[in-house]
Amino acid sequence: MTSLPMEVLLMLGQTIEKVVPVTIVLALVFSMLTYFWACNDAAPWWKKRELVTDIVYWFFVPVFARVIRIGLLVVGASVVFHINDPDELIAFYDNGHGPLAQLPLWAQALLFLVASDFMLYWLHRLFHDQLWKYHAVHHSSEELDWISAARFHPINLIIGTISVDVILLMAGISPNIMLWVGPFNTFHSAFVHANLNWTLGPFRYVLATPVFHRWHHTALEAGGNTNFAGTFPIWDILFGTFRMPQNELPENYGKDEVTMPSEIVGQLAYPFRR
Repeated sequence: MTSLPMEVLLMLGQTIEKVVPVTIVLALVFSMLTYFWACNDAAPWWKKRELVTDIVYWFFVPVFARVIRIGLLVVGASVVFHINDPDELIAFYDNGHGPLAQLPLWAQALLFLVASDFMLYWLHRLFHDQLWKYHAVHHSSEELDWISAARFHPINLIIGTISVDVILLMAGISPNIMLWVGPFNTFHSAFVHANLNWTLGPFRYVLATPVFHRWHHTALEAGGNTNFAGTFPIWDILFGTFRMPQNELPENYGKDEVTMPSEIVGQLAYPFRR
């Protein structure tokens, strides 16, 4: 049996191996799209002042999220379901469990997307209130672009996407749906942060777009306390936080956190120094 450090290193290598080709594809796609449909006049993403910081986040976040997610699933199975044997643990999560696992994989994936987005909507609002000091790291990017999508403090990740993933997987949804949901979430997260003027016309009410989410990254008085949904704007429409002004584009990002350090170490320490 391999040691825990070796398993972590193996997991690190596997994650990086997947992230590199995805990053190259996204860089090419959004470079081309931004050339024709830029939302704001700005330097291209590869000339960002804080590019190194965003690249470190881009590779750090998937590794961190995977390690913590697996750790919490192991703890959850032990505490809630009293499963401690490694083989039983693998069998328990392998294809899901209970009534939810009986649904077709496409139905599980759709349920996962809707349920997780609903929970993350409310968690997002919580981060803009009592937990802002952690979420401020994500909002500190003044040159917002697709590469900014991964700029999240670890506490933000644990309370946000990681905990939601763990809850839904423990509820019985099969981890196999991540083969569909994972690539979609990665692309869509980069898409809504990209410097694009796309609203998708009438579909703006169905799927979050770059203009929709870029309003969320403006100053508070301009729109920073609106558009909390990550994927489906219906939550903002239902709960009165939707903002998409006609014939107007968002601009000036990260102005509420001008004191945020530009390097990742300073940003990780920032919430604990305040």
